[in-house]
Amino acid sequence: MPSVLITGANRGLGWGLLNLYAKDGWRVYACTRDPAKAKDLNDLAAKSGGKVTVHKLDVENHATIDALAKDLKGQPIDVLLNVAGYYGPKIVSEPGGLQSFGESNYADWDKIYRINVMGPMKVAEAFVSNVEASGQKKIVTLSSIIGSIAGNDMGHMYPYRASKAAINAVMKSMAIDLKARGITAIPIHPGWVRTDMGGPTADIDVDTSVTGMKKVIGELKAADAGKFMVYDGSTLPW
Repeated sequence: MPSVLITGANRGLGWGLLNLYAKDGWRVYACTRDPAKAKDLNDLAAKSGGKVTVHKLDVENHATIDALAKDLKGQPIDVLLNVAGYYGPKIVSEPGGLQSFGESNYADWDKIYRINVMGPMKVAEAFVSNVEASGQKKIVTLSSIIGSIAGNDMGHMYPYRASKAAINAVMKSMAIDLKARGITAIPIHPGWVRTDMGGPTADIDVDTSVTGMKKVIGELKAADAGKFMVYDGSTLPW
């Protein structure tokens, strides 16, 4: 039975991906900051016959990552999915949500980097042995087209854009450094999705995004390591 660990599994894209993998009979390690408040997640797990389990993991709190890695030591993880992310206190479609020049909140910069860059890096380092012990050996981090430097033709979104460019660089290096261990690592753009983060005016719904991403992840080959992938199977420029 293949296995997947998903951060941010209690809502949005994490919840959508969780449901797809659970429906396909995968062993799912569903991670959330506060399991006690994740009613839908706990209900799904209770009905899964043990195939879905809920775990505390806050990507800002490295102690929770280390604790779960200790609990899951020796358990193969075929796909490590870094989904948890943070745009900022306001979504892009709200007044002030563009994170424009001259409006920087450096406490938010710090929080955005802790969640979007250091979080996925720490999760990958903590669980790399689990991934290496699996059959599929894949590490996937949700990035964004906003992180494409070549594709930036509108400016704005300074901290979020910088964090996604940074995690792209992290994943590119990871793809190179983990190649000898048989691990395929990529960042993936889920599209602009109608979630709490993406807002109600985004281009696509959750089902379209997660169905596409799951297909891309399932078809990943070693030669794809380090590519900047999109949910529809295309690639983006760095």
